[in-house]
Amino acid sequence: MVCRARAKRPAKRTAVHAECVRAVERTGRLLQSLGHRVEVSHPEAFDDPDMTSHLERVIVTHAAQTLDFIGRALGQPLKAEDVEPYTWRLAAEGTKVSGIDYVTSADWVHGWSRRMAAWWAEGFDLLLTPTIAEPPPRLGDLGGPGGDPSARWHRNLEVIPFTPAFNVTGQPAISLPLYWTPDGLPVGVHFVGAYAREDLLIRLAAQLEQAEPWADRRPPICA
Repeated sequence: MVCRARAKRPAKRTAVHAECVRAVERTGRLLQSLGHRVEVSHPEAFDDPDMTSHLERVIVTHAAQTLDFIGRALGQPLKAEDVEPYTWRLAAEGTKVSGIDYVTSADWVHGWSRRMAAWWAEGFDLLLTPTIAEPPPRLGDLGGPGGDPSARWHRNLEVIPFTPAFNVTGQPAISLPLYWTPDGLPVGVHFVGAYAREDLLIRLAAQLEQAEPWADRRPPICA
């Protein structure tokens, strides 16, 4: 198996926390010790600066469509107080997107997905990144009531620069708790396979869990 790993920075150069970089580097060394070949690389399409704007346009349009669908099912339109401010903000932005602009962005992300897939077609099995760009945020930092919904949107993008790409491409991926910060917070590492290669992810996860078991790791207080 060939795994290419990189603690990369996405197109907008979101800062990646040092502990998340260490998580990927340590996992790369663990993979090498298990007989895998690890290289520093990633799909060039990952760095395309236009991806975020096209994806946002698709997301907000779908948010508007979803609230409209629910309202029709209930027999009355949803109001702002029926959903979280963050959700309402997405839907409100979605109502401003024209049909032409939506189809343009949808076509763009489909083409981008094919460019992403080309990296795996070169003969590499898995891509390794941090799951998120920093150790686990505090509860309420990313969602929930209160705060500026627009600021929350950008805050979310700061935290999750690696995973949305594969919501777009539809590729299988898995996050494994293979690293902990000095104060005991888990840091996930994220593996992405080619289309329909869930089998590789499951096999690798089983091997890594056997090599570095995590089932007995518990915080001082847990339910």
